[in-house]
Amino acid sequence: MSTVPDGKKLVRSPSGLRMVPENGAFNSPFSLDEPQWVPDKEHHCRRCGRCFCDKCCSKKVALPRMCFVDPVRQCGECSLVSQKEMEFYDKQLKVLMGGGSFIVTLGTSKTSETMMCRLSNNHRYIFFDGESHFEVELSRISSMQVLTEESTPEENDIHTYPSLLDSQYISEGGNSRASGMLLHYKPTGSQDPQQLRMEAADDKKTASSWLAAMHKAAKLLYEARDR
Repeated sequence: MSTVPDGKKLVRSPSGLRMVPENGAFNSPFSLDEPQWVPDKEHHCRRCGRCFCDKCCSKKVALPRMCFVDPVRQCGECSLVSQKEMEFYDKQLKVLMGGGSFIVTLGTSKTSETMMCRLSNNHRYIFFDGESHFEVELSRISSMQVLTEESTPEENDIHTYPSLLDSQYISEGGNSRASGMLLHYKPTGSQDPQQLRMEAADDKKTASSWLAAMHKAAKLLYEARDR
């Protein structure tokens, strides 16, 4: 397992106090950088950096993606986005770090292993724990293939991060329940792509919830990469 330090430090920026990793290289992949403020003496939205009058930028909303300790001033549009993201931080992250049980197959191997899959505390890795142990860094995942209960292996649809944003396959309460996932990624220290197949083990409800949370995570990862 990676020995990644989880140390944090408190820093003050023009926007407010932030709790950030001591080493910036270990930022959460879901985090966003603070925007540059548009030069002006009016009030600035801490999320987009644009300036607004007091009335249009008076609401203070939590912004964990930028590591702010306290709620910060945001414009109406950004405050709605931040409020929606709070569900991920309040619920989905806990599900991902709690883990789910999956039958895992690496590459084209004919042997599989039942493993507990969970997100690391710093949100940078998916840990796979069974008789063997390994990890996948989120930033090195290139694509995901969603497996559903209603599809056969030949009919599974391939979803990269952009198409995952609108995918209904693993939405909670949807018609199709996610039963697994195919990941394509590059192992740390290698440029050769690797395939990993995950299929729900005995506790399918927990596994499906984990996959639904991963869907939310994929959306935030794509947004962070696109900035």
